Amino acid sequence: MKTKRRFRLKPGLLGLCLLFAASAAAQQAVDKALQEQLSAQKQGTQTQKRVDKLDDQTQAMLEEYRSGTLRLEDLSAYNTQMERLIDDQKAEMSKKEIQMRDIVEMERQIAPFLQRMIDVLAEFVALDTPFLPDERQQRLQQLTQMMHRSDVSVTEKYRRIMEAYRVEAEYGHTLEAYQGTLNGDGEPRSVEFLRLGRVGLYYLTLKGDEGGYWLRSSKQWVPLDASLRESLEKAIRVAKKQTPPDLLILPIMAPEAKP
Repeated sequence: MKTKRRFRLKPGLLGLCLLFAASAAAQQAVDKALQEQLSAQKQGTQTQKRVDKLDDQTQAMLEEYRSGTLRLEDLSAYNTQMERLIDDQKAEMSKKEIQMRDIVEMERQIAPFLQRMIDVLAEFVALDTPFLPDERQQRLQQLTQMMHRSDVSVTEKYRRIMEAYRVEAEYGHTLEAYQGTLNGDGEPRSVEFLRLGRVGLYYLTLKGDEGGYWLRSSKQWVPLDASLRESLEKAIRVAKKQTPPDLLILPIMAPEAKP
């Protein structure tokens, strides 16, 4: 039979063991507290980062909102300006339409008036002294053709008709000599014509052996005395600026008295 042994610790050793166990427990508590503190700090850091990130996102969204608000204000101002511009353009278009209707109506009234001006000019040329007949008839024909052209404005038509009137008016106070064809008795002949305003129209053959003047009352050519041919030839040279002006003796048609 075995005998049980009992060990008895000394009081000092027992105290040391208790102290060691208390120190280990305290260390574990401290370590745990440190771990918890570190974990809390780590979580706090992560939370702060998330807060900072959210703050940055909030700032970015705020800036975007402000920028969008400014763009919206600019677009609103632009739209307002465009609306005013469109309203002005509509008003201007309305004015143009009214003006176009007025122009069309004016053209309807002016066109017959211009045609009457041409008819009056044609009648005047037909009754006038027969100088430059081809040139004057061609001018009248061009005016008549112009009246049927849609690509010529009313203003241009009026200008050209007035130009024709001006040319006819200048014939009344100019001296002119030109070569043309005399369609009288017999064969047509090439002669020199002399126009003295509208009061005298003369011709002289190229050889100088025959001359005459236009008598408006009978609308025919009257032979010119041989004594006046030299004066007529000199007048032709004056008209062509081949000799200086001088006193000329030629028969002149007196104005017809109205009944």
